[in-house]
Amino acid sequence: MQPSKNKKTEPFYWLSVPKQKTSSEIVSEARSFLRTLRTQRPFTPAENQRKLFGSGSSRALQNRPLSVFSLHASSFDLAESRPVSGVRLSPLDHKPTLVTSAKDEDSSIFLPKPPADDAEVRKISSARARLFRRTSQGSFLSPKMVAPDQNEEKIDSEEPPMMNNLCISNDNCLAEQRSYTPFNDESRQLICNKHISRLEREDFLKGTAGKILFHPRGERSVNSDGRFADEEQQFPCDEMKKPGTSSSLPRITDWKRRVKGLEDETRIIESEEEIFWHVKILPVLNELEKEDNIENLCMACTKLYQALYEGNMLGKRFKRRRVLLKTLYKLVDIDSDPLCLKLVKIILAIKVNGKNLLNVCKLAFKICRNEKNDDIIQSDRLLDCLLEVLRTEDLCKNNEAFLYCMGAIKFMSGNAVLLNEMVNKGVIEMLLQLMKRITNIKENNTYFSNLGHLLVQLTATLRNLADLPPARCQLICSGAVSELSVALEQRMSDKDVCTYIVRIFSKLSSYNDFCAALADCSRCYVLFLALLNKHEKQQDLVIRIIFILGNLTEKNNQAREQFFKEKGSVNTLISLFQTYHELDLNAQKQYHEREEEKKHPKHPSEAEDVLIKLIRVLANLSIHPSVGAALAAAHRVVELLVTVLEYKSIDDCEELVINAATTVNNLSYYKVKSSAVQDKQLHIAEMLLKLLMSNNMDGVVEAVRVFGNLSQYHEICDFIIQKKIYKFVIALLDAKNQDVCFSACGVLLNLTVDKNKRALLMEEGGIGKLVDCLQDFGPADWQLACLICKTLWNYSENITSAASCFGEDTNTLLVLLTSLLDEELVLDYSLDRDLRDHHKLYWESEFKPVAEKLLDRIQSHHSFLPTVTITPF
Repeated sequence: MQPSKNKKTEPFYWLSVPKQKTSSEIVSEARSFLRTLRTQRPFTPAENQRKLFGSGSSRALQNRPLSVFSLHASSFDLAESRPVSGVRLSPLDHKPTLVTSAKDEDSSIFLPKPPADDAEVRKISSARARLFRRTSQGSFLSPKMVAPDQNEEKIDSEEPPMMNNLCISNDNCLAEQRSYTPFNDESRQLICNKHISRLEREDFLKGTAGKILFHPRGERSVNSDGRFADEEQQFPCDEMKKPGTSSSLPRITDWKRRVKGLEDETRIIESEEEIFWHVKILPVLNELEKEDNIENLCMACTKLYQALYEGNMLGKRFKRRRVLLKTLYKLVDIDSDPLCLKLVKIILAIKVNGKNLLNVCKLAFKICRNEKNDDIIQSDRLLDCLLEVLRTEDLCKNNEAFLYCMGAIKFMSGNAVLLNEMVNKGVIEMLLQLMKRITNIKENNTYFSNLGHLLVQLTATLRNLADLPPARCQLICSGAVSELSVALEQRMSDKDVCTYIVRIFSKLSSYNDFCAALADCSRCYVLFLALLNKHEKQQDLVIRIIFILGNLTEKNNQAREQFFKEKGSVNTLISLFQTYHELDLNAQKQYHEREEEKKHPKHPSEAEDVLIKLIRVLANLSIHPSVGAALAAAHRVVELLVTVLEYKSIDDCEELVINAATTVNNLSYYKVKSSAVQDKQLHIAEMLLKLLMSNNMDGVVEAVRVFGNLSQYHEICDFIIQKKIYKFVIALLDAKNQDVCFSACGVLLNLTVDKNKRALLMEEGGIGKLVDCLQDFGPADWQLACLICKTLWNYSENITSAASCFGEDTNTLLVLLTSLLDEELVLDYSLDRDLRDHHKLYWESEFKPVAEKLLDRIQSHHSFLPTVTITPF
């Protein structure tokens, strides 16, 4: 094919020619003159240092917890390190009552007969006291027990008494108790009241069931119901049968025998624990007190943890817990992160609480704050210990400990390896559950304010996790949208929390699956609008919300309509537009005053970036028919868009100017009454002319697109002729770019509607350029081919001779149209069926009807058809 003789050399051709698109790609771009806009996600600079609250935090220094602090052995409280038995218990809700008469007695309750003398009462009471003390400390009894004394009195269960015969009156009970059981701390009285039940007795027995390290031979096992495995008798407090039936109840000697066995078992356990303590634990503690080498101390801590684990001494139920923790607390004074890491792991495993839990979490926070410790943190599995704190401890009582614990986890999430480990351990679901616990605390609660600090750390961690593809899937499946929305609504006044949650949405809304999940949350639009109104001048928050709204409205027509229908949505956008437009104007004046126009920042300023993303939302909204029509009639919206084209040069901020032109183009598509675009069409054309004369090819193409819509008005057509714009448009046909040619053909098509303007097409060699475009792009883009044929059809309306009308391109056009109308020739059957059907649809519905008419017109006005060779498509 011969190139056009009138090929121009204007700057439009400096841009390299992109790869041709397939027909399906062209169609997918919705060439109905309406286009959505994409933009980059707002940039979030990484913090230079690991801190509890970043440098951009809205919290005043005096109103937020410290990120830097000192910890010493004296910071810990040994009074909180006592075993569980030392903890004061809450009183029971009910008051014990004594049985006053046989009539008041419950049929299912009986009072066992007390022992015969004071010595036996003291013996039993003392044994029970030791037993309760032992179970409260957590060293459970073995399933096996030592055999009772062989000299004990044998049980006589013949002719068991009835329950009513065992019950005694209140007077007799008190008399016998005064006689046999002193009321003092050494020996507790045995009184059964109506609140004692079988379940309480079983709970007592179950509290003594457990494992110990060593089991001496010759022991007898005890069942879960308190009986020896080789016996069938029951405890005196076993379940009673109904009145009138016999019950196999042992006498008090059976009770004494079992208490004797439990007492012996307690002594065995204490003895075994003592042995293990002296053999396994104490030597390591001595080593920790004497050693001064850090590496050796770390190795000793590792041995200590292993020994405690083997001896079942981790947790709160450990008799020598105070001695152990005292030794560990002293080591905190040694300024060594590797050693402190070992200490944190052991202390957390021992389950400290209160002030000690807070301090050990602070110690973990201090270690994690130094990113050089990331490797040892990973190898020592500190993450598991901290997650256990979040899972098991009381949120409100330990809210400050949770804060530093979560802060440490946040620091870990800054490391790629630890971040992947978190995802694999299911941290996302656990954090969302923690967030739910936090949001369940209402604003009138005393802990509400402090939990806001914790929520900052939690949401910052989720923001880091959102970078990983597996994490995104977990966030969607775990209902993160709902939980985050609840937190956002509850903490609307907390800018830090809002910023982190919005950052999470900003990251995830770039992906279609999450964007769809967010669009389904009906409350999100209301929340976003409320945030924009409340934090209008907080640029970092505003820009991300606008970015999210742009993503939601880019591909979802329902989201466009739903957002537009929210009360005050357009007014909120207009208010933001005005605010940041004024900020941008002020910034631009400062540049001019300093004579730094040529040193304009390469990247958009903060105000420009907000305007870019805000205009994108307007462009995306205008795709919806009813919304677009309403926006086209919104004079303030159009005024602001035109203002951007007036004061902003494309060299200063290309994306902002092109976005404004694209939005004007979308709005100009709608022919509605009181259209603001139509009212300002000449002013808009003046602004577009400035864009058309620039050296920016994208800006030129966008200006031509707008002229494609505006050229439907006679005033604009006259303007195009007057300003010689048609010459630029014809020259664009040589750009060898489908989109550029499509936009240029749109303008030329509208110009050829006017009979007086058709001759201009031949003047600038437009016919030859159109024929070139038809051959270059026709078989790949039937929409463009159809547009070219329509333009030639308008141009040749008053044809008298094909040669005079089309000149030297007549024969080429005839052969080309004939070839393009040959279905077998133009439809590539090597393509897959769907793509071939797609091509055929547009060929038959759009190109073929117009091309056949044009071919018939040319043939009817042309008598001679020489042989012309056409290059295969």
